[in-house]
Amino acid sequence: MLQLKKPLAFIDIESTGINVGTDRIVEIAIIRVAVDGSRKVKRKLINPQMPIPPEVTHIHGITDEMVKDAPTFKQVGNEIKQFLDNCDLSGYNSNRFDIPILVEEFLRAGMEFEMKGRSLLDVQKIFHMMEQRTLGAAYKFYCEKELVGAHGAEVDATATLEVLEAQLVRYGQLGNTVDSILQCIGPEMIVDFSRRFVMNNGVETFNFGKYKGQPVSEILKAEPQYYDWMMKGDFTLHTKKKLTEIFNRTMLKKE
Repeated sequence: MLQLKKPLAFIDIESTGINVGTDRIVEIAIIRVAVDGSRKVKRKLINPQMPIPPEVTHIHGITDEMVKDAPTFKQVGNEIKQFLDNCDLSGYNSNRFDIPILVEEFLRAGMEFEMKGRSLLDVQKIFHMMEQRTLGAAYKFYCEKELVGAHGAEVDATATLEVLEAQLVRYGQLGNTVDSILQCIGPEMIVDFSRRFVMNNGVETFNFGKYKGQPVSEILKAEPQYYDWMMKGDFTLHTKKKLTEIFNRTMLKKE
């Protein structure tokens, strides 16, 4: 049984596509598991204010007609933020998609969603480390059931929670707390969710372009104009937010 020190929210998002910087959420489901094990579910359709490509609708079944009268993210952002208050965050491939696109929506709406102090538990990482499969296969493998209704946000979020519970039973080395699981699988040192920066020996380092592998702060000291180029470029808002934090910290030290 999963033992929690704080609530753990399982998030699954359906969207207009897979580009975190430009695509939008069309459905979000959150299962908030309290410390006592009780659960609350929040599911919302969201108007992305852009067309949903037919090939994407074919995957998750959500059409423009279904979301045309739904609220925009900005209209429901505070409600979602409050539901996630004081929660660690989990999901399936959530560190690479669901959480990044959610944070991007908050930033786009002018809302601050604080990540500091939250543990990020990506159930896919456990599965890939232990068995190397996908969510549907994970559900069949661990729960011995077929995943019916895949790509419905609440169905996928519920399946992810059930997979984690089964993983705890199967792999005793995981323990039964968020801390013990992350200690086993290794926490991800995320700087920005688009992975334009990575941590290297405790230092934020470029993960792309001509300065790949070099400390961000050192490049910003030598070429402050590179900051301006990135801020004007086609990078996600979260990447620009983290770049600005590093830039401001670097300039203060420089003075």
